[in-house]
Amino acid sequence: MTRFGIILPSGGRSGPALEAESLAGAARRIEAAGFESIWAFDAIGRGFLLADPLTALSVAATVTRHVELGTGVLQVPLRNPVELAQRVLTTHLVSSGRLRLGVGAGSTTADFEALGLDFASRFRRLDESLSIMRRLWAGERVDRASLEPVWPAALGGPPVLIGSWAGSRWIERAAREFDGWVGSGARSSWRLLREGIVRFRDLGGRRAVVTNVVVHLASDRPSPDGPDDPCDLKCPRDNARARLHRLRELGFDDIVLVARNHDAAHLQELHELAVSSR
Repeated sequence: MTRFGIILPSGGRSGPALEAESLAGAARRIEAAGFESIWAFDAIGRGFLLADPLTALSVAATVTRHVELGTGVLQVPLRNPVELAQRVLTTHLVSSGRLRLGVGAGSTTADFEALGLDFASRFRRLDESLSIMRRLWAGERVDRASLEPVWPAALGGPPVLIGSWAGSRWIERAAREFDGWVGSGARSSWRLLREGIVRFRDLGGRRAVVTNVVVHLASDRPSPDGPDDPCDLKCPRDNARARLHRLRELGFDDIVLVARNHDAAHLQELHELAVSSR
């Protein structure tokens, strides 16, 4: 059965200023509405403040009990792998093992420029960093770094899902070496999502997640919905229900929505819409 999730409010250029209770309250309401997962974005060089995803999910973990908590996706090459491995294990621990770590190389040069990092080497850094992190999570020593003894509740680290484009070689690695694949609704077309999940399944991939599916049910006219258009729900409810059903038919295990607000009534409306598309 398809699972549905919601992106946490995390600030941004147009969003309301974050407060501790607005973040925690949104997490409580997402779980209370019946969603199966809560996700967080990652950006650091876009000219606005976005909450750190692992910190935001740790807050969500303390006020929820059952929902999974995912990064969609965490840009690993922007961080030191040893420091990041420690932070990931901490979030995994405080969430009682509910963390689902979506990771990627990053696709926005501004994030790398803000930190003085080389954008061109991001895929090499992703590969090297994931290797280091997984070894540390297993209790190994990597050069002078060690997190041992790893807490039993966090040993091995969280499931790791790879965020990538449909044609990337990383889809093959997501299928064969990791725990799943994350595609982006806003940054991919329907055609690319179809091509990506077909390739992922053909390679034996397990869990497929489409995130960043933007919702705007008040739209009087449906947004363009052709093969080469982005995947979104900027449309009336009946159209949105049909689009969700199409994503389910493509075979995505998880659909993660970007809600316009996180009040209880709107979240309940979105959950009812999601359930009706099953």
